[in-house]
Amino acid sequence: MALVNTKEMFKKAYEGGYAIGAFNVNNMEIIQGIVDACKELNSPVILQVSGSARKYARHAYLYSMVKTAAEETGLPIALHLDHGSSFELCKECIDGGFTSVMIDGSHLDYEENVALTKKVVEYAHAHGVTVEGELGQLAGVEDEVSVEADKAQYTDPDQVLDFVTRTGVDSLAIAIGTSHGAFKFKPGQNPQLRFDILQEVMNRLPGFPIVLHGASSVMQEYVATVNQYGGQMADAIGIPEDMLREAAKMAVCKINVDSDLRLALTAGIRKHLAENPTHFDPRQYLGDGRENITAVVKHKIENILGSADRA
Repeated sequence: MALVNTKEMFKKAYEGGYAIGAFNVNNMEIIQGIVDACKELNSPVILQVSGSARKYARHAYLYSMVKTAAEETGLPIALHLDHGSSFELCKECIDGGFTSVMIDGSHLDYEENVALTKKVVEYAHAHGVTVEGELGQLAGVEDEVSVEADKAQYTDPDQVLDFVTRTGVDSLAIAIGTSHGAFKFKPGQNPQLRFDILQEVMNRLPGFPIVLHGASSVMQEYVATVNQYGGQMADAIGIPEDMLREAAKMAVCKINVDSDLRLALTAGIRKHLAENPTHFDPRQYLGDGRENITAVVKHKIENILGSADRA
């Protein structure tokens, strides 16, 4: 199957009360680990690339691997730019075969965000590419995104209809309490998603797909493994899975996962090298990391997203 955009994906997800996993990719093993899980569970998937991942792995390599994954599995797979920082970057990705892009103007003045997002939408739609915009700012650090906790802002529901109408975006990322990175909350804190804000957004945008960034649950089994073999992740706390499940049953059609993949890959590599100190073949230790990626994605599909047998 050829790569697809997210329009039909999100329509089915909204109507079916489930969400699509959007998993950040950086290399071959991560891509393979994700699509192996999705193939086994017959799940659609979004493989997304940050600007820094694109620089690291190089556009042509990532595009070719994701395109091959779609052709080999026959699954509906969208290739998405995560946190596009400029019109120029979005244009490069669209021209280079991406089927979906995010333009993140959330740090800008509202009118500037509208103008930038609209410009990207006009170019993307002319090329059959869907666009995700963002209102509100999540705290945390992940690749190019860095927002201090006191600068984070919940999405204002009173702005969403105007923003979507004027820009023409196909989906909207909102801030309701998630956070980028693995260290989302301090020990003893009780993470809470603002379902009241999500409901208000739904009331103003009936049937419109919503996106959650920073939605890794920070799976403690992999945190424990990283710590066991020399890491210092003891204070890593994520979003409770029951909250993410509830969001997936509402208007949230796309849930982003990155930190959990990084933890799983790192845990597999560290454990393998600690137990096999003479090994130096990357196929051995990266293979263990890839198996962990598959296990994480299967867990997300079955326990949070609800996207099994929806391809």
